[in-house]
Amino acid sequence: MTSRRYTKLFVSPQFWVMVFLLAFVCTPLIYPVKFPVQFWVKQGFGFAIWSGVFFLSGQVLAPKVIFKGQILLSIIIVIALMIGVVWLDTKLDETLHLQQAMDKTFGKKQHGTPHLGSFITLVVTLLLIGIGTIAAVVRRFQADKIREQALEQEKVISELSFLKTQINPHFFFNVLNTIYALIGSNNANAAQESVYTLSHMMRYVLYETKHDQTTLTKEIAFISDYIKLMQLRLPESVQVIFEKPSNPTDTRLSPMLFLPYIENAFKHGVSSLYPSYIYIELVQIDKELMFEIRNSLFNEQPEDKEESNGIGLKNTKRRLDLLYPNKYSLQIDKNEDAREFVVKLKLELQ
Repeated sequence: MTSRRYTKLFVSPQFWVMVFLLAFVCTPLIYPVKFPVQFWVKQGFGFAIWSGVFFLSGQVLAPKVIFKGQILLSIIIVIALMIGVVWLDTKLDETLHLQQAMDKTFGKKQHGTPHLGSFITLVVTLLLIGIGTIAAVVRRFQADKIREQALEQEKVISELSFLKTQINPHFFFNVLNTIYALIGSNNANAAQESVYTLSHMMRYVLYETKHDQTTLTKEIAFISDYIKLMQLRLPESVQVIFEKPSNPTDTRLSPMLFLPYIENAFKHGVSSLYPSYIYIELVQIDKELMFEIRNSLFNEQPEDKEESNGIGLKNTKRRLDLLYPNKYSLQIDKNEDAREFVVKLKLELQ
């Protein structure tokens, strides 16, 4: 924290302007002569005046006048500042009797270029007003950018929350339909087992999905429970295979990311009349996760699979765009020749 504070200090324009002013007023220290006290008093007052000009331009002139489009007033204030600083500089010379002190110190009357001191004062004052204004412009730009990023992040969080509220009820709707079918088939044991499995899944949904991320192990367990629940109502002619990592590394990922594709396969990839299959594979290689699901394809299936299960698939695609921008690839194929529907998703995890 301290290191960050020092870094912020060293890159701030205020810091470097103060260094410049100190170097400017202290430069005579390196001369091989001893200047009178009046000279150093004048330098001290000059440092204070120029510091005031810099902060006044950056904290008042730019934000309260220039940024509000009051150009004429800005010009008047700048001219007034320059005249005021030159007048103060002249009055300091007279009050401190600086010229007489310099003559006494160096033993002869000092003659300089007429009005050179006033010209240098004008140039430095104008330079400091310009730097102060530029610093204010940079601060405003950075503040606007931070505000814009915060609003964008807030928007993303709100949208993700909205997507989750759509996905979860959709998931429960499918599961409850399965349990209802089991109860209707007078299969009490299967219905009891499905309720027990559902309790595990509800615990996951309630306590894991409220966080932004979960572990891969928990996500695999959730998928396994879902498959187990769905299989309770499937005929023996449906083959379901789930290939998963034997020793998964507990990397973190967004919860329930694969569920819509699995739901889609169980909803449209099985038949009570014909042999059918669902093949799910999850492969982990370091920080890369590859998910693939294949299911049989029937003529009675809707032409547009995504439209038939629009909430789940469209929301998942949107979640991927928000959570893993440029860090995922998604391929969805409908192979009419092989009578197969395939989804391949590759994720680059943190």
